[in-house]
Amino acid sequence: MSPRSSQDPTPHGQDGGANPTSPDGPADTAGPTGRDFLGHPRGLLPLSGLEVWERFSFLGMQAILVLFFSATAADGGLGMEPGAAASVAAGYSTLVYLLSVAGGWIADRMLGSYRSVLYGALLIACGHYAMAIPAAASTWIGLGLISAGTGMLKPNVAAMVGKLYSATDERRDAGFSLYYMSINIGAFLGPIVTGLLGEDVDWHWGFSAAAVGMTFGIIQYVAGRRHLAGRKEGAEFALPPAAMRRAVWLIAAGLVVVAVVCVALSLGGALTLSGFVDALTYVSMAAPVAYFAVMWRSPRVTPQERGRLRPFLVLWLASVAFNFVLFQSYTVLVLLTDNHVNTSVFGYHAPSSWISSALGAVSVLSAPFIAGAWQRMGPRQPQASNKLAFGVLLGGLGFLVLVPVLLGKSGDGWQISLVWIVLAVLFIGVGDVLLESTGLSATSKLAPAAFSSQALALWFLSLALATGVQAQTVKFYGRIADNLYFTLNGAVAVVVGLAVLAVAPWLRRTMHPIH
Repeated sequence: MSPRSSQDPTPHGQDGGANPTSPDGPADTAGPTGRDFLGHPRGLLPLSGLEVWERFSFLGMQAILVLFFSATAADGGLGMEPGAAASVAAGYSTLVYLLSVAGGWIADRMLGSYRSVLYGALLIACGHYAMAIPAAASTWIGLGLISAGTGMLKPNVAAMVGKLYSATDERRDAGFSLYYMSINIGAFLGPIVTGLLGEDVDWHWGFSAAAVGMTFGIIQYVAGRRHLAGRKEGAEFALPPAAMRRAVWLIAAGLVVVAVVCVALSLGGALTLSGFVDALTYVSMAAPVAYFAVMWRSPRVTPQERGRLRPFLVLWLASVAFNFVLFQSYTVLVLLTDNHVNTSVFGYHAPSSWISSALGAVSVLSAPFIAGAWQRMGPRQPQASNKLAFGVLLGGLGFLVLVPVLLGKSGDGWQISLVWIVLAVLFIGVGDVLLESTGLSATSKLAPAAFSSQALALWFLSLALATGVQAQTVKFYGRIADNLYFTLNGAVAVVVGLAVLAVAPWLRRTMHPIH
C-alpha cells in the first residue's frame, strides 16, 4: 500500500479515531472497558515509555545546563554571567520548540509519525553523546542535534497518542494525563542522576547519563512498535513523488545555506551568542503567526475545522503564559536555589538542580489523581478551557508565593528556607499537569485532520514563544530586586488565567461538540 497523496481527503483516523489502520493491521487499542494498559490502548505504553527516557535525557541535561554555563572555567563550566546563562539556556529551548514545526510537517507530508519519532530519537541520542565530549565545540554541536531531534519527536509522539482514541472517547483526557505522568517520571529521575554526576563529579558525566537514557528510550520504542499504527506506512498526506524529491533537496540546500551564513557571520564578528538568542526570540514571535495563517487558509481545512481554530488560539495563548513561568523553573529558580537557598537536608547537601527533579515528582504524584478524577467524572468533568485556566493560575501563584519571603532581600549572603521553593514547585507542578495534559488532548481533538501532527507542532510553538520571551526577561534577573522580578512574572500568568475563565462560556460554545 503506497502512502496517501496530498489529494486524498480521507486520512487514517480523520476524526482522531481509536483504530487507525495500517498495512500491518490496526493498532492495538483497548475498548471502553479494556484493561490492556490501565484501561487504555496498549499503544499508550511504548509511547509513554519513550517519553520517560526522552524527558530523562532532555530535562536531566537542561537541569544542569544553566549551572554548566554559569560555572567558572576552573569548575569546568563556560563562565557566563547568571542572567546571560539563563538567557542562552532559554534560547536553546526556544530553538527546540521552533523546530517542532518542521518535525510536524515532515511527519504529515514525508515520513509519517512513526519514522519521524524514530529518527528524531536517534538525533537526540547523538546530540547527548556529543555533549559528553569535554569540548566547547561538541557542546554546541550536541545542542544543535538535540534541538533538531526533539523537534522531530515531540509533536509526533503526542499526535500518535491522540490517534489511539476517538474524539468522543471519555478516556482521552485521562490517557493524556497518564502520558504526561510518564513525561514527568523522566523529568523526576533525569535531574537526580545528572545532578549528582554533573555537580559532584563532572558536567560531562551528567551529559553522558542523558545519552544512555535516550538510548534506552529508542530500544523500548522499537520493541513496542507492534502496538502502533503506521509503523510501515508513510505520511497520511504525503507529497507527490516529484514534490517529495524537491522538498528533500530544498531542505538539504536550506540547511547548508543556513550553516554557511552562520559561520560567515560568526567569523566576521556579526553573529554573537547574545545576537543569536535575540534572533530566536523574533522568530518565535513571527513563526506562530505565520503558521496559524497557513493552517487557517489551507484548502485542506474544512469550515467546521476552521471554526475550532478560534478557541484553540485562546488555549494556545494560555499555554504561552504558563510556560513562561514553567521554564524559568529550570533556569531562574535553579539559580535562586543555588545562590540563596540552604539545600541541606538531614546533613546532606542536595544538588541545586534537584529542584527540577522536585517539579517532576510533583507532576508524577498528582497526575494519577487528576487522571482518575477525570475518568470517574466522565461527562461531568470540567470543560477543557477551565482545566487550562486553573493550570495557568497555579503557575502564576507558584511565583507569587515567593514574593513575601523575598521582600527586603538584596546583595549577597542572604538565604531563604527550602520550604518556600518546595511550595512554589508544588503549585507549578500541579498546574503543569492540568495545563499540558489537557492542552495536548484538546489540540489533538481540535486539530484539522490534514494537520494532525502540525497542529501539535503549533501547540509546541507556544512553548517556543514562552521561552523566546523568557530569553529576554531573564536578562533582568539579578539586575532588579528579586521580589519585583517574581511579582511581575507571576502576575502575567494569573491575569491570563483569569481572562480564560472569563471567556469560558464562549469557548464551550465554539469547541462544541468537543468537551
